[in-house]
Amino acid sequence: MENYRDFAYRLLHGTGIEIGALNQPAPLPKELSVSYCDVISQEEAKRLFPETDSNNLVTVNHLIDLDNSGLRQFKSNSLDFVILSHVIEHVANPIAVLDELFRVCKPTGHVVLAVPDKDYTFDKPRQLTPFTHLLEEYRQHVTTVSDAHYLDFLKAVHPEVFSRPAEQFARDLAGVRARREHAHVWNSASFVSFMREALGLLKITATAEVELLGTQTGHEYFAVWRKNNSCID
Repeated sequence: MENYRDFAYRLLHGTGIEIGALNQPAPLPKELSVSYCDVISQEEAKRLFPETDSNNLVTVNHLIDLDNSGLRQFKSNSLDFVILSHVIEHVANPIAVLDELFRVCKPTGHVVLAVPDKDYTFDKPRQLTPFTHLLEEYRQHVTTVSDAHYLDFLKAVHPEVFSRPAEQFARDLAGVRARREHAHVWNSASFVSFMREALGLLKITATAEVELLGTQTGHEYFAVWRKNNSCID
């Protein structure tokens, strides 16, 4: 399965965007036209993620905030594809973000989603995020990840911080918040269920032309969804 992404990207055509690529943009065929979107600039990315190779950071063409303004810079039904790789687990309101991804895609356009499967990541000790939790965030129009999500992340991934002095702990929590660490947690099976329930809720008709689970990829859910209808604004 080493080349499953390369195969999937050949299904794409035309002009689109990739959100949150940082230093690992999708290796797209040369005939595609892609612009890069992120909530932070390249300079801020260098500061927040010193472990990355700054020489490989993409040029950010559009500064966007999925949590607060979605993809308002882009008209409905205007893009041939949208790529969201290892981003949806960071956002405050995944259902609202999913709605935006399909809104900006043309009918027959593609939404590419890659999501870490917790069974293969540092999230393994954490509980799966239930759909009821995500639905409540959607209904409440949540636009900010609460500290409860980040505390859950720290308990599972960096439990040692809870034994540090209060001032140091506050800095640790602020760092996790600034880096927008994983707020929500799925394995492949629960994300498949999330997609079915969320698309139904949003009245979006789409077909998974490629859909691979963590047991197949070794670390992530990966899918290319083809939009079959015009989404309601």
